[in-house]
Amino acid sequence: MSYIWERADWPSFRWDAERLLVPLGAARRTQGEFIGLIAHLGCRDRERAELDARTEEAVQTADIEGEPVSRVEVRSSIARRLNLERGAVAAADAAAEGLVDMTLDATVEHAAPLTVERLHRWHAGLFPLSLGRREAATATARWRDDATGPMQVVPGRIDKPTVHFEAPPAERVPAEMETFLRWFEAPSGEDGLLRSATAHLWLLTIHPYADGNGRIARAVADMALARDEGSSRRYFSMSRQINAEKRAYYDALERAQKGNLDVTDWAIWFLESYVRAIHAARAMTGDVLKAQAFWRLHEGVALSDRQRRVLVRFMQDFEGKLTAKKWSALGKTSADTAQRDIADLVGKGVLVKNPGGSKNTSYSLVGFDAQVLVEPTTGLEPMTLCLQGRCSTN
Repeated sequence: MSYIWERADWPSFRWDAERLLVPLGAARRTQGEFIGLIAHLGCRDRERAELDARTEEAVQTADIEGEPVSRVEVRSSIARRLNLERGAVAAADAAAEGLVDMTLDATVEHAAPLTVERLHRWHAGLFPLSLGRREAATATARWRDDATGPMQVVPGRIDKPTVHFEAPPAERVPAEMETFLRWFEAPSGEDGLLRSATAHLWLLTIHPYADGNGRIARAVADMALARDEGSSRRYFSMSRQINAEKRAYYDALERAQKGNLDVTDWAIWFLESYVRAIHAARAMTGDVLKAQAFWRLHEGVALSDRQRRVLVRFMQDFEGKLTAKKWSALGKTSADTAQRDIADLVGKGVLVKNPGGSKNTSYSLVGFDAQVLVEPTTGLEPMTLCLQGRCSTN
């Protein structure tokens, strides 16, 4: 079996420009609409959206590799570093701290050069020697040496190993990484989303470390996305989407790594996954905007603390229609109290009774269920579709 790094024209990646026009255009439209949506959020809601997205990115990129970390610790660590929540504390787990270090550095400091030293620092953080577990056996902050044999990706059962990919020999890694980093930092007219897709595939193909390559490759791809957007803020998570369709992710990678350097199929998969990642984030952000519209509409209405608390919880955490039983559970009240609260809100025009009665009685929040429309914007320079020619500079 031959791999793309064995080809004479490696690493001259290429695409079919015509096939990419539709998925790339869809990705750019989705990106612009999402940026427009975020622009309508208030400061606190933007902070919450960013904290949610960054937490997802760190937790999910680790989970893809079967290395779970504490969501609570990761979220608290990110909040502390970005000053997004009061009382946030550092993660107790050193590996979680290292993971947060890497994901934040890659995007908050996306304009800073990507260097060997920077990558090694990320790698050392992922495998802190102080833990005394298997991480201590991982050679950190240096390229792999293949002392135990070729670097191979062999997922699945140990008694029935199947080699899905074999990386270039370790002796080639320093030169391969020099070429990759030179390309990553070189000025280019190539589309930024495609550069992110290429960086992801290219770095995973080199597989420069003994472990942690997936997490680092996804961080570098996210860094490229931040550069494309010209923003250190992150409001969606590619790793969350990748983890949701992990089998397709690995299949797309394997096909590309066993292909002929025409990586059109990989780029299409990446762009479509990017769109799905934004749609997932947009669904949550859309609910925030609807909540804003709801509270503006009912700004002058007198509400009890319990009524306000139940309404907030319902809008944040629940789907479907509101019922007296659901109100009782959310407010931790009796059924009679729930009915009185609801009747009061119906009389004030905050709730409206839906068609149907008796056991099927439900209510809608006036002004919350309407679709929120925003004007799309890119917040970026005019898009340049530079799809032809080589992706690498040698």
